[in-house]
Amino acid sequence: GAAEPDPEEPDPYGWAAEVTALLAERARQAQAELEVAVPREVSVSQLVELRRSPATFASRLRRPVPFKPNPYARRGTAFHAWLEDRFGSPALLGEDELPGSHDEPNQDLEALKESFLSSEWAQRTPSYVEAPFEITIGEAVVRGRMDAVFAERDGWVVVDWKTGEKPSREAMDSAQLQLAVYREAWRRIASDGKPVRAVFFYVRTGETFAPELELSPDDRGAIVTGA
Repeated sequence: GAAEPDPEEPDPYGWAAEVTALLAERARQAQAELEVAVPREVSVSQLVELRRSPATFASRLRRPVPFKPNPYARRGTAFHAWLEDRFGSPALLGEDELPGSHDEPNQDLEALKESFLSSEWAQRTPSYVEAPFEITIGEAVVRGRMDAVFAERDGWVVVDWKTGEKPSREAMDSAQLQLAVYREAWRRIASDGKPVRAVFFYVRTGETFAPELELSPDDRGAIVTGA
């Protein structure tokens, strides 16, 4: 019969070598570029991720993994629900009905409310709240929802409420694409020829960030041709 492995050997059954080979193969797969076709229908958040990290976008498209809930996301959703109610638009869920709403202290949510109430936006009434849209860019359909749209004397402003920290410059460059899509969408919806601005309002710090990014040919091409 076959000789028994010497237990004194560092790796008598070859398991360590096999594990090392498997890990190496996994690393090669992780580094390899995934080629996937961008779907005909995408959300705005997918579009932002495509611009920020095509590799991450492709990986999640190839193998979708649900995001793990966290208290910051719950507080952000609760803040949006409170704001919708304040503007007179019924929210899908009240802040007390949100999953996990009683798991974390609500001091942070109260601080967000106070910060908003001391901002310029608290004194204004939006024309539209949670405005859905669906627009065609090239051959792709982009869907999303705008937090609030305000009428101005000479045009419109779309506002996206941000309850988290202001991102890094690199992440902000990608996030601005979201506002560019909002501007494009509201121009088409309003159809009145008036100028449209789109801004982020960072509730924690009371800062309004208003870039002037437009959809570039590269952005349109990425939506249409794939990544």
